[in-house]
Amino acid sequence: MAFGADFLKGFFGSDYLKDYTHASKTFRANGYQLAPRYKFLFHVYFNLNTVEIPKLKEVFNRADQEDIGLLVKTVQLPNYDIDVETMNQYNRKRLIQKKINYNPCQFTFHDDGNDLIRNMWYNYFAYYYKDPTQQYWGVPVTQGSLGQSGNGGDPKLSYNGRDIYEDGRTVNDWGYVGESYSDGAAGVSGKPPFFKDITIYGMSQHDFCAYVLINPMITEWRHDTYDYSQGNGLMEHQMTVRYETVKYYQGKIDTSRPSANIKGFADPANYDTQRSPLSRLGNSATILGQGGLVDTVGGIVNDLQSGSVLGIIGAVQKAGTAYQTFKGKNLQSIVRNEANAVVKDVIRGELPGAVKQVANKADGFFFPKVPAQSNSTTTTPATPRSATPTLTGPNTQNVP
Repeated sequence: MAFGADFLKGFFGSDYLKDYTHASKTFRANGYQLAPRYKFLFHVYFNLNTVEIPKLKEVFNRADQEDIGLLVKTVQLPNYDIDVETMNQYNRKRLIQKKINYNPCQFTFHDDGNDLIRNMWYNYFAYYYKDPTQQYWGVPVTQGSLGQSGNGGDPKLSYNGRDIYEDGRTVNDWGYVGESYSDGAAGVSGKPPFFKDITIYGMSQHDFCAYVLINPMITEWRHDTYDYSQGNGLMEHQMTVRYETVKYYQGKIDTSRPSANIKGFADPANYDTQRSPLSRLGNSATILGQGGLVDTVGGIVNDLQSGSVLGIIGAVQKAGTAYQTFKGKNLQSIVRNEANAVVKDVIRGELPGAVKQVANKADGFFFPKVPAQSNSTTTTPATPRSATPTLTGPNTQNVP
């Protein structure tokens, strides 16, 4: 259907052409301050306690700590239950608050080929429990020696032996280990927490909001299930943590160095910091779009006005790029398509205020006029502008 017919249908009450001015004023005003955040714009940073647990630093360096957050697939934000009790005040109901309960948070990780997430869990496991520190299969155990004194396990232990009534059992250490591997060391008392905190960042419009889980502890860990029937399935790990309290933060993202506000985010070691070719001036075969002809001409002018050698080189580079981009393109067709798109956007975004303005300037675009007939001897004058327009087309009749 022609665009003019679409407009007429919407003008006379179509269900398809709507005015979204209300939504625009609500969600786009003041720098999109009321626009909802996207679920996929987030980052997680795990603050391992490498200060009070020096051997943890031997297993996970700074890059490893940042990479752990990059392997998070999903994370549940903190949620709370508040105990509220109903009391009677001379039979009038009164509510009193008693305490707040911090509900667990769920994390889902990729099961990476480098075993980074599996090693994080294993070292947590070995730090708090003795079970994984004992040797098996006659080879040194791979556990990072965090939950024990560093003897690498007892090579004489036999998991398959029956030593219930034996007096000479070589190993009697199992289960939770309350003491620290460095008990008695200067400045260390008790068993320091494995995680100091876990911070969940949400990002939107160059701003961030942060939820900091203080002193989190793992309450559940689930490995995935191998399955031959899932040909395109990806393995993952699931973790549940509880925490002592939550701290809230918000602020602006440092565009030149995002990791200053969001730990471990946008590190060049993991992120591509080069601008996309689509955003470079002269790379897009468009007139008004980003990196198109208008942007390129403005960039060339700015370079030339700088008066420097680098400015001249930049202008030449932009001009050459634009030439290669538009070489062989139908410039007239590009202009026509973008002009039609602009007209449609104006009508959709400004109804009903702009309808009259656009229609008046269209001059026959929406209401085609009968072309004047002419021959070699006589000329029929064109229909006066005050005459009543007619609708013409293969499926319409003339309307007086």
